[in-house]
Amino acid sequence: MTRIPTFFLVAAAAISGSACDMLENDGARPETALDFPLPDRPLSKDSFSEFSTEDLRDERGEAVKVMDRAGITPGMTVADIGAGEGYYTVRLAERVGEAGRVLAQDIDPEALDRLGTRIERERLENISIKLGKADDPQLPIDSFDRIFLVHMYHEVSEPYAFLWRMWPALAQGGEIIVVEAERPIGQRGIPHALLFCEFEAVGYHLLEFTEKPDIEAYFARFERGPKRSKPGDIEVCASSGE
Repeated sequence: MTRIPTFFLVAAAAISGSACDMLENDGARPETALDFPLPDRPLSKDSFSEFSTEDLRDERGEAVKVMDRAGITPGMTVADIGAGEGYYTVRLAERVGEAGRVLAQDIDPEALDRLGTRIERERLENISIKLGKADDPQLPIDSFDRIFLVHMYHEVSEPYAFLWRMWPALAQGGEIIVVEAERPIGQRGIPHALLFCEFEAVGYHLLEFTEKPDIEAYFARFERGPKRSKPGDIEVCASSGE
């Protein structure tokens, strides 16, 4: 049975931190990211939730197909990073059941406020929420069977620091699940080759890659490799020609 981290025992944990912890600082990098290289790619500012409704996503069976592919079963502990309005959060909560736990994380406190209201309205008692940082998902160590990054990785401004600090949060045998659009960088997606390169630069190992035209995205699963790269040893992945 999956061990439940102690902080999950509070049904709807308060949002920690403040907006001051977020990346926005007149365009400057956070000091905590300075040991890591910058990515060689622009960012997409528009989130997936802005151009696809939950009804449309359900018509495609998106969440069910992704959760099935990710092997989500009752009792698991799962993190939904970049949770936004909670499309995956609430569906993951239903799938893992009362014995499981879901942590919904985002760097937007207003989005988390709205999600918190939704959680209370739908009386979902196995979800906690947490404010993250642009270079740090702020996850407890040794806690998650699966970490979901759905249509959000292309928005991560400090991917090397972010992935490096996410590493300890995986439980034994844990996996990171990425769903992204195969689009040019800066256009609400990221080419899969660049995604693979950035994960591998930190030390992750690709387990599976599947193109999913039925949900207008691709699906990738990663696990921790034998060793996490030192921040100063990480080689930047070139985005030119992608």
